[in-house]
Order: sequence, then structure tokens, then C-alpha cells
Amino acid sequence: MKALIKGSAGPGLVLADVPDPTPRDDEVLIRVRRAGVCGTDVHIYEWDDWARRRVKPPIVVGHEFAGDVVRVGSLVTDVKVGDRVTAEGHIVDGRCLLCRTGNAHVCPYTKIIGVDRDGCFAEFIVMPATNVWHLDDKISYDIGGIHDPMGNAFHTALTADIPGAYVLITGCGPIGIFAAGICKAAGAARVIASDVNDRRLALAAAMGADEVVHPDKAEEAVRRATDGLGVDVVLEMSGVPAAIHQALALVRVGGRVQMLGIPTTAVPIDFATEVIFKGLTLYGVVGRRMYDTWIQMTRFLRSGAFDPSPVITHRFPLDAVDEAMRVIRSGEAGKVIFEIA
Repeated sequence: MKALIKGSAGPGLVLADVPDPTPRDDEVLIRVRRAGVCGTDVHIYEWDDWARRRVKPPIVVGHEFAGDVVRVGSLVTDVKVGDRVTAEGHIVDGRCLLCRTGNAHVCPYTKIIGVDRDGCFAEFIVMPATNVWHLDDKISYDIGGIHDPMGNAFHTALTADIPGAYVLITGCGPIGIFAAGICKAAGAARVIASDVNDRRLALAAAMGADEVVHPDKAEEAVRRATDGLGVDVVLEMSGVPAAIHQALALVRVGGRVQMLGIPTTAVPIDFATEVIFKGLTLYGVVGRRMYDTWIQMTRFLRSGAFDPSPVITHRFPLDAVDEAMRVIRSGEAGKVIFEIA
């Protein structure tokens, strides 16, 4: 099959012929139709410090996808050939304390497709049947292929108390843009989205944000909207140190900050004044809760109240990987997907 691989240590990805994967008895073989491109893939493409520490070439890259089941293992009973599916890309052990107490999303033994084992930028992928998620007939492959990042947005938003809340989103990458639509669909009273990129602010507005501002205008917007109290919830999606401090400053006393963005360096925080004396709750977001986040996501999509399609701005074939990476790094794109079959 054709696949985008990190063949050796160094920048770039290569489109190569690799052996078709073979499912084990508890796995299924999926023909990939669409695959979303993520910031993680950019790190691997650029071969930055994180990628050099984590990824061990050769490996097929990619962790967001949708497609059709073409073969099932002998022990699989609830997935059939012909099913339209996506999948949870975090493969956990299922037996550790975290998994057995409903917290598999932070399983210490997690293996991520496209990072720790072969991924989905390929014509076929093998997945454990337990990770497969069926798609409704009305859900397109495009939307199916971006369930992973949407799930991150659902997890970030809906583990906070959103109905009737004033919400600030700091950072409008694709997950932040999804979150704007999710918060409005969940009944937020007002959603303010902040970013330095006007293109992404426009996408956040298209997804339902009530106000979009540059970071230097965020404090004014929050004070005006909340009569100076501060927002009830901040979704910190950027990982930028200045945005993290702004999130802690603009949330109200007793409020909640949901932290998804990953800083590239340590961020000094005055915990006494920024967190403790304000009585804040900080929640670190890892992936998607298995599988309550997936259930929430499916129900929101079925309801029609949440439509993520405006976030998809670019589509490419696998052999245009360099251009796909360019538009992501340039800030021109919302969500980028590969059309594979």
C-alpha cells in the first residue's frame, strides 16, 4: 500500500510502498478514506526536539481518520465488513488502575497510532476492534476523519459547566475553533475567542463565537461582557505563556480554567495570587475520555446543533504532504485533511 512514512531521523515525510498490515484475531483492517492532519504530525514532519525524543522511525504517521472496514479478526463480533468507522487513536492496556476506574484517557501505557505504532496516512490501517467507533450514515468521511481533534474540543469544553456560562477561548487553532461551536451548542451565554490570526478568528466567528478579538483586546472584551467579574470558564488552547497568565487573570474568582494547550517550555506561575487566592479549578486535558466524550460528540452531531464542516479549509492527496504542512505552518488553514480513497 501507499503510505506517508517517517523513514529515518530528519525533517520531512516520504510517500512509499509498504506492506499491507494484517489484523490479529481481535483487530480489524480499515480502508482509510480521509485523514486529518494535526499539529503533532507537523512536529514529526519538522523533526523537532519532541519528535526526536518520542518517535522511532520507520513508522507510518497520522492519527485522525475515517474509512471502511474491509476485514475483521476471528474474535471480532461487533464490527462487520462494510461498516463506516473512525477510531480512538489512543490504544490503552485496559487493565491498569486508571483504565479500570474510568480514566483510560490517562492510561500510563497508552500507545498512539502514528506516534508509537503505525498510523493512518496510508491506504489501510489495523485497529483493535475495541477502539473502533461507528459513524452514522449521515456523517461524511470528512467529518468522521476529524473526530479525534473534535473529541479534544468536546473534552475540554464539556468537563466544565458550560450552560449559561461566560466563556473565553484563548487560542483558535482547529480545536479552539471547534470549541466555540460546542460551547454555543451547549448553551453558553457568551463565547469570546482570542487569537493573533485573523483567519482563525473568522473561522471561530463562523462556528458561533459571539465576539472575536486579538489578545490585547481580550481583557476589555471580558470586562465589558461580565461587568468586570471575569468569565466563568476559560478554555486555554494555545500553550502560549502570555495566554496562560491571561486565562488565570480573566477567569472570575472561583472559576475554572481548562488547559489543553501545551507550552514548549516551563511556565512560571505565581500560584498564591493567580490560582490559590482566586479559588480556581485547573483541569488538564488529555485526549478524549473513553468513551463518554465519544458518546457526547455523536449525540451533538446527530442533533444538528453542532456542524464542524466550516473548520475544514483544505484538502490534499497524500503526495501533496509538503504543501499541506506549508499551509498549516503559515496559519492560512483551519483543519487540513488528506483525501486517500
